[in-house]
Parts: sequence; structure tokens; C-alpha cells
Amino acid sequence: MAKLIQILLLSAAAIAVPAGAAQRDTPEAKLQKMLTGRVEGPAVDCINLSTITSSQIIDGKAIVYRSGGKLYVNEPRSGADSLNDDDILVTRTFSSQLCSVDTVRLIDRTSRFPRGFVLLGKFVPYTKPKAAN
Repeated sequence: MAKLIQILLLSAAAIAVPAGAAQRDTPEAKLQKMLTGRVEGPAVDCINLSTITSSQIIDGKAIVYRSGGKLYVNEPRSGADSLNDDDILVTRTFSSQLCSVDTVRLIDRTSRFPRGFVLLGKFVPYTKPKAAN
């Protein structure tokens, strides 16, 4: 009887875990998927804030800024291990650009408490290659 209960509990646990939960992508794999089909350009120190349409956090790795057809990957110089995709990014800039000397505060989305900050690095642009005629 004890063996039957153990089998039932293990079966219930297996059913309760979603199919993809056990196979989570590493931050590197997630970033690589995002950049598939894109070509890396030379790193830049700043990007124009007015052209940024969204940002996405790659847990413990990077912040990806979308600007038109380009993705700018920023791997912070410090604090990258604190990045969590459920954080709110709070950036205070002193110009119309986001630069590698800027800091980004991390705010917990649920509690609204500060979780730390990152010191931005250079921005590496990734673009889709133009189609050949």
C-alpha cells in the first residue's frame, strides 16, 4: 500500500510540472535565440533614447534594447548577476542618450522595493542582414 501511495504521489507531481518547466533555457541560450539571424555590429557607447521602443532583461546576463530593426545588447560592467526579467528598470539620464556610463536601478515588480542597480557597458548592435537581390 505504501508503494502504491508513493507511485501516486510521484505521478501527481509529474503531472503538476508543466512540460517546459524542467527545460528552462540558460541566459546565454535565450540571448542567442533572440539574436538568431542577426549580424553583430561594432559596439557603441550611447544610443538615442527617442528611438528605443522596448527593453527586455535576460536574467543575470544582459538588457536588450529594441530600436527600430536593431537590437542593442548591453552586458553591464557591474551588477549583471542581479538582473531578473521581472524587474522594473529605472534609468535616470542627463541627456537624450542612454550611455555606457549610466546606471539602471532595479525595482522588484511585486513589492516595488529597490533590488539593486547595474552599471551599463557598451551597446552592441545586432541587425538583420539586407536581402540580396
